[in-house]
Amino acid sequence: MGVGNRNRPLWGGRFGDDAGAASRDFTASIYFDRRLLGLDIRGSIAHANTLARAGIITLDEASQLVEGLREVEGDILEGRSELSTEFEDIHTNVEVLLAEKLGPLAARLHTGRSRNDQVATDMHLFVKEEIDEVFDLIDGLRRAILDRARDHVETLLPGYTHMQRAQPVSFAHHLLAYFFMLTRDRHRFSECGRRADVSPLGAAALAGSGFPLDREFAAAELGFSGVYENAMDAVSDRDFVLEYLSAASLTMMHLSRLAEELVLWSSSEFGFIRLSEGYSTGSSIMPQKRNPDSAELIRGKSGRVYGRLLGLLTTMKGLPLAYNSDMQEDKEALFDATDTLKACLKVAAGAVATMEVRGANMESATLGGFLGATDAADYLVSRGVPFREAHGIVGEIVAHCESVGLELSDLGPADWRGFSADFGDDIVELIHPEGSVRRRDLPGGTGPAAVGSQIRRAKELLDG
Repeated sequence: MGVGNRNRPLWGGRFGDDAGAASRDFTASIYFDRRLLGLDIRGSIAHANTLARAGIITLDEASQLVEGLREVEGDILEGRSELSTEFEDIHTNVEVLLAEKLGPLAARLHTGRSRNDQVATDMHLFVKEEIDEVFDLIDGLRRAILDRARDHVETLLPGYTHMQRAQPVSFAHHLLAYFFMLTRDRHRFSECGRRADVSPLGAAALAGSGFPLDREFAAAELGFSGVYENAMDAVSDRDFVLEYLSAASLTMMHLSRLAEELVLWSSSEFGFIRLSEGYSTGSSIMPQKRNPDSAELIRGKSGRVYGRLLGLLTTMKGLPLAYNSDMQEDKEALFDATDTLKACLKVAAGAVATMEVRGANMESATLGGFLGATDAADYLVSRGVPFREAHGIVGEIVAHCESVGLELSDLGPADWRGFSADFGDDIVELIHPEGSVRRRDLPGGTGPAAVGSQIRRAKELLDG
């Protein structure tokens, strides 16, 4: 069978002509792996040059193959040739179209190479390219967060634990928590990129090529920093895909937490922000509604990415070495997860950059909920009262205020001294939110100087 024979698959020599169409459709991957076209062309060009370097084909033959491959890519991208579902994957489609241009010479391209190391190479290249894009998108969101933080160092809102008002914090401090989460996400993708930066090309099916191919040369041609040490590992490894999906899942978890806060903050019950119209939708029946759909969808899509990770982990866990067709499931998982992640990062950056911050509502919320209680207990400790005793005294004060409908700010100096003689007149000013925030200027704290240091560090990380 010639490579250009469109009646049988490339591996059809062992089989008769009556292979079932339903089975072919079931095993085909061309429906989704067509997006690997450009990467597959790159890998084949590198392999052609490696074959010439080994003297297996001439330099002229390599030049014809490279030119033909580039023409095939151009023909597909510009609509002169179509990818056919008759052929199971992108690799076969390219090889058939190349054969129609070059005849028997095209059949020499697959010398010393298996589809096993070919597809593994494409996947490594895909992950490397996607990580570069993800870096840019994470940086875009980090930049949006940093820009908003710079404007709101002095804007105060309640910090929450258990969704109960806890202590007053700077809004910049709150936002910067997400900046540093995303910085860790970026580091995880960087680590994943290092482990994806090895070339499987030359591993062939599982035992290595029987031809004297210079694997390091091929790796360098494709921009890899090294090669796999073991051919079986090279074709059966999908750790780098799983690691990418793991990093994507953690990033989506952070985006989901941010999205949840955007949903809460934009509700009438909070009123802390107002999402721009570009990131909101209306109701089909209630004219007054302004729904935070973009944030809700980010929150929802985290489960989609988690599912891709768990699905591929489950697929891989029972596979013997080396390659198995089960591993074809890696592509849709990876493609869908990366598309979802990139879309969510873009939307999150836009939502943060354009949201209206309602600082007055935030600061008003810091006056209720007894947010100065910890400061009152600390005040007593500074006067020599053991913390547990101080905690109990302030707890009694809070219970009293709740019973009579007062806030801590409603109490005068005499009221405070009624619970402990250790309270001085300055307790009235000390429990105000501004004073509470100013006192927390240790590294990492919510005080103005501490937040200023975080902003400077964030800018260094973003610029670096």
